[in-house]
Amino acid sequence: MTTLTKLTPLLDRLFALSDAARPVFSGVPAAERDRLMRSKTEYLELYGHMRDFPLAVSRETGALLYMLARGCGARTIVEFGTSFGISTLHLAAALRDNGGGHLITTEFEPSKAERAQEHLMAGGVSDLVEIRLGDALQTLAVDLPETIDLVLLDGAKALYPEILALLESRLRPGALIVADNADYAPEYLARVRSPDAGYLSVPFGEDVELSMRL
Repeated sequence: MTTLTKLTPLLDRLFALSDAARPVFSGVPAAERDRLMRSKTEYLELYGHMRDFPLAVSRETGALLYMLARGCGARTIVEFGTSFGISTLHLAAALRDNGGGHLITTEFEPSKAERAQEHLMAGGVSDLVEIRLGDALQTLAVDLPETIDLVLLDGAKALYPEILALLESRLRPGALIVADNADYAPEYLARVRSPDAGYLSVPFGEDVELSMRL
């Protein structure tokens, strides 16, 4: 039995909580929603307003994260955007089944970080995870692993290029980068899809960009 299988009851409960949550942008015009999601200056206020919402990856993306981390034998993972820890649980499960490792994850909202920690402890994988509280532009600027095997980008979409720049020198050849809702990050997509940027990148599913460091 895999660690992910053992976590199924907890993940089912958390996905149900996410599914039952009120739509984050209910009543907000599409144009205003897109502007906020792409903003490099209003993301702190935006995510502050969403502090009570799970903002979870889909079940399919969660399974993909586990598969990719297991498949590449990941031992060091960095996650931008913890929220309630659903994606973190999938990644930590893969680390456990790979024989151990270290997952650094970042969260701006203290209440979300606290809830994520509770879920990681309930799942028995908290020993593999370091939650860094605060703005990821600062928390991921220091004390990174020498090499990084996998990155999940699922925080403020407009910051994807800046977060990638912080991590890029530590990405090993073959490292994988998963960017959720990447359609809100055109600057990031232009970078990883550029022939000269040092990545192989393809859209995966409806809203995920999967890239590999060459």
